[in-house]
Amino acid sequence: MNFPIRNRSQALYVETYGCQMNKSDSELIVGLLTRDGYRLVDDVSRADVILVNTCAIREHAETRVLGRMAELNHLKASNPDLILGLCGCMSQHLGENILDKAPYIDLVVGPDGYRRLPEMIRSLDQNREPALSLALDKTEHYLALDPVREPGVNAWVTIMRGCDKFCTFCIVPYVRGRERSTPHQEILRQVERLAAEGYREVTLLGQTVNAYQDGAIDFAGLLQMVADVDGIERVRFTAPHPSHFSDRLIDVMADHPRVCKHAHLPLQSGSTRILRAMRRDYTAEEYVALVSNLRTRIPGLALTTDIIVGFCGESEEDFQATYDLMAAVRFDSAFMFKYSPREGTAAYRKLADDVPEGEKSRRLTAIIDRQKAISEERNRAYIGRMVEVLVEGESKRDADHLFGKTDTFKTVVFPKTAGVRAQTLVPVHIDRATAFTLFGTSRR
Repeated sequence: MNFPIRNRSQALYVETYGCQMNKSDSELIVGLLTRDGYRLVDDVSRADVILVNTCAIREHAETRVLGRMAELNHLKASNPDLILGLCGCMSQHLGENILDKAPYIDLVVGPDGYRRLPEMIRSLDQNREPALSLALDKTEHYLALDPVREPGVNAWVTIMRGCDKFCTFCIVPYVRGRERSTPHQEILRQVERLAAEGYREVTLLGQTVNAYQDGAIDFAGLLQMVADVDGIERVRFTAPHPSHFSDRLIDVMADHPRVCKHAHLPLQSGSTRILRAMRRDYTAEEYVALVSNLRTRIPGLALTTDIIVGFCGESEEDFQATYDLMAAVRFDSAFMFKYSPREGTAAYRKLADDVPEGEKSRRLTAIIDRQKAISEERNRAYIGRMVEVLVEGESKRDADHLFGKTDTFKTVVFPKTAGVRAQTLVPVHIDRATAFTLFGTSRR
């Protein structure tokens, strides 16, 4: 029995797991399919097509998504014609094998196959064979496809796809392909459109975002051009690589008033020996020197990072090097993880996962506690200062308060004031602080 031919007003529901790149890809998927006539719904039970866009960085994420797919499959009991699809990095990583684990999935598409989604869905109208698109395409930039973004203050703009670093712990180069930069004209077109739509802030995205290169236009040049677009008040970027922080990039960050004074600079480990095992192409000493240069040339810079503990072969001395470096650098905040082996990576194939799980947990707790104390100290330094906040909306915890972010990416909560609304810049006097939030009073 074939599916009925679907009309051009089918209801689409998209669910996203993972990083900002996944969120950006979901916005691209929605833009592509709504252009083809689908209508987006926010209630999964009303959908005719459900697409789950997924991350493949950690095995736990895949387990959770497979559980979610099984839950969604129950909706076919009341809607036998429902199409259930899996998109993104997890699809690329597991390939056709995903159908062995979840045979009820109707389509599987990797990060370079989204352009084929309309025809893949149409093919399901003709037969019940799953539709697959898993080829990597080094030429795919999704040019001239405008994402449908959620209303808000910030918009994600993907400026490059793929990665050439091949860190031993990371699956990204295998599921997103090799590095390629989107032509700068297309990026500027998107940013100008976003400004016209009322977005006040853009975040430039790439796996190694500061490795961007479009002919003579490097990342520093692109950042300058984006920040010059009328209507855009703030420009952010993530995630840069320590090895690609050029002097010119630092100059643009220091000199352009619209480039936020914040850098998310992944460390991963404070031990040079472990960094080499991870195939990170910098030493701990070079990282600290870069931080010193950044903070000297960009006063008030906020610095955030990623840290992994318990990587293959990490000794107590290696861990202590990370613990000590955190105290020396004093990050504003950090994403911290225990290492878990990822099938398909070089570490999975070649290195022994030899740090006991209990020891990984101990080390993770230790760095979380250290970072929380440092974050609170750094946030308390804002007390008594006036900061400019780009308002995002009503506080989720208190309807009488608004929240927004400083250009240093600090979340600020303050009482509602007449005339202050989302997407406006307001001065706020900081009265108190926790490790995670600043609290103050609007002075408008």
